[in-house]
Amino acid sequence: MSKLVIRLAASAAALAMLASCGGDGGTASFNAPSRFATAPAPGLNATTFPTGWAAKELQYFGRQLVSAANPLAVDAGVEILRAGGSAVDAAIATQMVLGLVEPQSSGIGGGAFMIHYRARDKSLASYDGRETAPAAATPDLFIGPNGQPLPFATAVVGGRSVGVPGLVRMLKMAHDEHGRLPWSRLFDRAIQLATDGFAVSPRLNSLLTNDTAMRTQEPAASYFYDANGQPRPVGFILRNPEYAATLRAIAADANAFYTGPIAQDIVAKVRSHPTNPGVMQLADLANYQAKKRAPVCIVYRVRWNVCGMGPPSSGALTVGQALGILENFELAPLGPNTVDSVHLVSEAYRLAYADRGQYMADADFVNVPVAGLLDKNYLKSRASLISMTRTLGAAPVGTPPGAVATGQDATVERGGTSHMSIVDAEGNVVSMTTTIEGAFGSRQMVRGFLLNNQLTDFSFLPNDAQGRPIANRVEAGKRPRSSMSPTIVLNPSNEVEIVIGSPGGANIIQYVTKTLIGMIDWRLSPQDAIELGNFGATTSATTTLERNSAVQATAIQDGLRARGHTISIADQTSGLHGFMFVGSRGDAQMGVLPAVLWAAGADPRREGVSRGD
Repeated sequence: MSKLVIRLAASAAALAMLASCGGDGGTASFNAPSRFATAPAPGLNATTFPTGWAAKELQYFGRQLVSAANPLAVDAGVEILRAGGSAVDAAIATQMVLGLVEPQSSGIGGGAFMIHYRARDKSLASYDGRETAPAAATPDLFIGPNGQPLPFATAVVGGRSVGVPGLVRMLKMAHDEHGRLPWSRLFDRAIQLATDGFAVSPRLNSLLTNDTAMRTQEPAASYFYDANGQPRPVGFILRNPEYAATLRAIAADANAFYTGPIAQDIVAKVRSHPTNPGVMQLADLANYQAKKRAPVCIVYRVRWNVCGMGPPSSGALTVGQALGILENFELAPLGPNTVDSVHLVSEAYRLAYADRGQYMADADFVNVPVAGLLDKNYLKSRASLISMTRTLGAAPVGTPPGAVATGQDATVERGGTSHMSIVDAEGNVVSMTTTIEGAFGSRQMVRGFLLNNQLTDFSFLPNDAQGRPIANRVEAGKRPRSSMSPTIVLNPSNEVEIVIGSPGGANIIQYVTKTLIGMIDWRLSPQDAIELGNFGATTSATTTLERNSAVQATAIQDGLRARGHTISIADQTSGLHGFMFVGSRGDAQMGVLPAVLWAAGADPRREGVSRGD
């Protein structure tokens, strides 16, 4: 296949193209000759999603950009880049606004994983801001008085599900290493918007309309709903002075979140819930530690080094396993939106998710055979189980090198998550997926922000039916397994080629893998790859196809059923944001602009955009 990096002549035409892009990048008016294949029509209509399908165009940028889930947050990040800030600086500013305008998905009451690329020495690092179980948590945290696991909805709402938030401490760690602007400067836009107010978006209004649990949880109910219990309407100017005050305190001292009045209020809220109290203590917050970890990578089809977050995330491992299985097949000639490609990719997912449920959890507590799970010979043996004429159904668990027997986990992951992809003027990159777990988290609001329900990402059962301990069981201080998959793809010279990530609970792995396949195997632009219909499978015999997408076509469904698939049709509202390098790095040495050029995409299923210079 052709190389990703194509040389764009540093000609007057190229410079004119950049000039025509303006401050917010160019659109499809620029045609990169032969770079991208023509994508099949996505086949989605505007009635598919509660918040609408908003068409997005491929964007081109010559210098720096932010791609994230809300325009106000993106603008905050771009403002920081234009002020000379780094990619990490922009990520912090973007996140603080997301916590205000998209509170259902992420915020300072939750956690995040960040993959960072430093252009100066072509180095990659990952930062773990995942929430932890309180010191008093025990493996039976979600076992009810009858000895059975609590219903999921019962477990979520209240203090029991709240993990010790890690986002602020992780962002401070990353800023200490890679920040350029003062920490306090990065909160200005979020404080201003919280004070003056922001317009409620269609997506926020829709999710508030469909949520029933938060209407009884104060003070969240009074903030998000009027006196008649109706959600704040689209366009309503929502002000949050408490959040502004909280951000001012954190801007002055990041530790203010983990000690003092803010921490005291968090603990009081968690422990005092009338029906579902938690066990968090002040010491849990004071002792929380963000961690810098080595990224987990797999080389795909010889030249693509796909890197992401390792344990406690299952993201990079499961994406890596799926790709490692699929590279034993020729995907390119199958093309997107075909029976063969949907069948093959779904089978690879089945095998990867089977191993995920068995082996993947917080590696600080259990043996996760990282090298064995990504071993090429092992993945080749897993690929040999796939037939192109018959589905595996519920796939068998493998035995990778170095594995220790554990129980199979059936944890349900919800999709209250967000993703941002950022590059600064020096070529430093951030891929960060951030979350409070389910939409609106635990529904517990403290000082203007929502607390997560991240502990429900643990297995409710400590042991499986055979009595084997489940790797992802609750343990004091442990981080629950995640599917978040912030991803950076490097070429053999350790230069950035692709940056991508998505929200979506356990389906994040499928959304990210689909988009990588679209860009790498099918040579689609980031926008076209993002817009491909979502589909896939986990550990069951069911294959899920995105409602009203091209993969829902009758011919595909009939072809899959003929191979034994059980079909489910469902909304699969990914929130993919990312970009691809399509410029010429050699121009930088010649002093000619554009030194780099990025092609960026934003998921039309949500409200995000890509903007920059």
